[in-house]
Amino acid sequence: MERTDSLVSFRDAGRDLPALVGGPHHNRGLPITFAQRAPDPTWLRISKPKEPETAERQPFAGSRGRSMVKVVLVFGTRPEAIKMAPVIRALAEHPQIFDWRICVTAQHRELLDQVLAIFGITSHHDLNIMTPDQDLYDISSRTLSGLRDYLAEERPDYVLVHGDTTTTFAAALAAFYQRLPVGHVEAGLRTNNRYSPYPEEMNRRLTSAIASLHFAPTTQSCANLLRENVERNDIFITGNTAIDALHLALSQPHLSSLPNLFPPGRRGLLVTAHRRENFGPGIRAICRALRSIATRRSDIHIVYPVHPNPNIRVPVRELLADLTNVTLLEPLEYDVFVRLMADSYLVLTDSGGVQEEAPSLGKPVLVLRECTERPEAVVAGTVLLAGSSEQDIVALTERLLDDGELYESMARAINPYGDGRAAIRIASFLSRRSGLGPTVLSDVGEFET
Repeated sequence: MERTDSLVSFRDAGRDLPALVGGPHHNRGLPITFAQRAPDPTWLRISKPKEPETAERQPFAGSRGRSMVKVVLVFGTRPEAIKMAPVIRALAEHPQIFDWRICVTAQHRELLDQVLAIFGITSHHDLNIMTPDQDLYDISSRTLSGLRDYLAEERPDYVLVHGDTTTTFAAALAAFYQRLPVGHVEAGLRTNNRYSPYPEEMNRRLTSAIASLHFAPTTQSCANLLRENVERNDIFITGNTAIDALHLALSQPHLSSLPNLFPPGRRGLLVTAHRRENFGPGIRAICRALRSIATRRSDIHIVYPVHPNPNIRVPVRELLADLTNVTLLEPLEYDVFVRLMADSYLVLTDSGGVQEEAPSLGKPVLVLRECTERPEAVVAGTVLLAGSSEQDIVALTERLLDDGELYESMARAINPYGDGRAAIRIASFLSRRSGLGPTVLSDVGEFET
């Protein structure tokens, strides 16, 4: 069994899932072997476009010189890869329209590679920028300098970026420096607090100022962009590609063969917390709240896949590793995490993507942040804002555990974030904006929320 910092890690060979190590009290009889993933032609397997059969590859002219659209997709983290995978698939399904390239920054090396392997994605260019103890200056400068020559060589019609990472903003800025149009997937989300989430809120705003095309997931995000004087013709409401990715994962037969990680007879609480604004006092308050819940409730079991950042890992291990009804895991592969969400009773998270995904599975969500750029879920009743206050987290968690009527109202609420067709909307819009029209792609209308 491989052990890292007293957290459970997975192995591809056999996929053994032992209980959290750290003492004899952690042996809870959970040595589980995952079924091998059988080959499945419906699972996303993407091949690179063939290079021209010449000794020296020439940059493509794209729609400026022929009837194709050349797209470079740039991303660097696990969430970006998950949400861009359906877009890559949509482009790959129409090779007569799109010539596409993938450039990864590897802002998060290991977590990114995990998702790329699950979706069968191979990048065309890898900046490999990640270094130990990297900060925002490192990520920004390495992404900018790494993209300079690559974008100059490729000269795409569009550079597609996603969401709110530092890779997103730096890639958009690199494209702008070369006068290349930027398409922003998941555009228009706002908290209107520049330091929450940090640095994501400003990454989004600055990317919006650069982007030429804005793929807004909801009418609310579209309205946010309109208030910032973005032209309506440059906005396309698509739904969120996170729901597309979730639909892809849920359609896979092997998912049903994965085990339930929550012990029988206990309600499962799935926790993810890793955001930069929760570093320090925030994550410690969250962990104290989880400790309080775990020690007061014998009817629950907490599973927490822990981010590798030491700002998260150290306090989590310090405050939670000795509890018998808490299992700390290494970061999970996406399909395993989807199964874990499906098996849980309640989700506590500071992740934006999980706020979108869990309601699709009928799971109420407590958001471990003071504000959210996804207010649609609050209005729809699928999430509650708990903040990072120990007392509030405990109180809201116990309320959802004890108040069946409240729980059912949240579980039955309609997810406002998508219908699984966001990626094809993005591809269709790119085609039409490039003057090719919907002749091959179906002319998919905007997502209605």
